[in-house]
Amino acid sequence: MGVEEVLRHGYQVLVTAVEVAGAVVIFVGAAWAALRFAVEGLRHRSAAVFTPIRLSLGRFLTLGLEFQLAADILRTAVSPTFTQIGQLAAIATIRTALNYFLGREIRQEQRQVGETGRGG
Repeated sequence: MGVEEVLRHGYQVLVTAVEVAGAVVIFVGAAWAALRFAVEGLRHRSAAVFTPIRLSLGRFLTLGLEFQLAADILRTAVSPTFTQIGQLAAIATIRTALNYFLGREIRQEQRQVGETGRGG
């Protein structure tokens, strides 16, 4: 096995590790939110109880998407083709837009929670 093959294999392991980290973050966030949703759904019938759960899930999704984007950037970093660069640009645009809208929704929900806490 040559040096080039060892480097390529190590590079693939790094990309896979970052992808797996992103998937784990998203899975843990979804599982945590589902568990909290079930528990809070049994205790309370108010929609306001679910806002903090949505905020938490949104944070997990945002972080997981960042890991996935990092894996895509790593994958394209070594001798990219124009096709790979185009795909990365499309993926980055979509994930950045998702992160932007998730972040905006999180901020809006946080403001609503803050207003509810002060008003109640």
